[in-house]
Amino acid sequence: MMFKHWPPLNVLRGFEAAARLGSFHQAAQELHLTQSAISQQIRSLEELLGQPLFHRQGRSVALTDAGQDLLETTQSVLLQLAVGIQRLEQYRKPNQLVLNTSTAIARYWLLPRLGAFHRQHPDIDLWLFTSDEVPDLAEQTIDLALRWDLAPQAECRHQPLLADRLLPVAAPAVLAQPAAQRTTLHGERELDWHHWTLKGGEDLQLQTRGLNFSDPGLLLEAASAGLGVALVSERLSQPARELGQLLPLSACRVKGPQWSLLIHQESEGMPECRAFCHWLGQQFTEGAAGGNEDAIAAL
Repeated sequence: MMFKHWPPLNVLRGFEAAARLGSFHQAAQELHLTQSAISQQIRSLEELLGQPLFHRQGRSVALTDAGQDLLETTQSVLLQLAVGIQRLEQYRKPNQLVLNTSTAIARYWLLPRLGAFHRQHPDIDLWLFTSDEVPDLAEQTIDLALRWDLAPQAECRHQPLLADRLLPVAAPAVLAQPAAQRTTLHGERELDWHHWTLKGGEDLQLQTRGLNFSDPGLLLEAASAGLGVALVSERLSQPARELGQLLPLSACRVKGPQWSLLIHQESEGMPECRAFCHWLGQQFTEGAAGGNEDAIAAL
């Protein structure tokens, strides 16, 4: 049964208190209302539902079967509402900074560095929001976005950082196999082998068929797990290469995706935002190339 008019929240609170306490008088005291007000709320609720909810027994009241059913529903709804309202506290924490990025960048580049950032800025409450799709900073509560190939957006400052480079890699066990037996791992866009060929990468005698991945992070994990040969980001693959989990098949590198930063204009003046951008600039300056040093320093 659907109602055109739902009972007001204060009526449900009055009903819940009266049903739980078994007394209109005690419910009125708990909610700082008059007993007459509680009685009126119950009558209006019974009229709306078209059936009695209480058996009146002098000064005490007892629930009907319908009243008991409604009490269980009402307590569940009120509890869920209370928990939801308390959960909203996380959205207004002081010193909060919301950063959007992709799962791959978060896991393989940012996460290993977050400890150092937190030690330098323990008062900044950084909220890392990962998504596959590029967010709309004008419509979402996001201060910054760090992603590959970000386009400018309204109400934001667009800051190119540097162009990544790509290289072919495989696990040592895969490299020990004859080239004809190696499985080819395919990514999307720049991480597809067509990009390697178009940018002048050497012929690695790879098979056309293989395994395909839309997520750069899964592509990197698949290569590290020894599933085949992959074209990966130089920056994202650095930890695996340093550990010897991945080895390059070629000394050649080709141009990869552009790392960029979007900063919402309302967040740009925040001390937390300025501190993070300064720290981010330091991380990228170490590997800056191709004339991006000035742009990175501007952070």
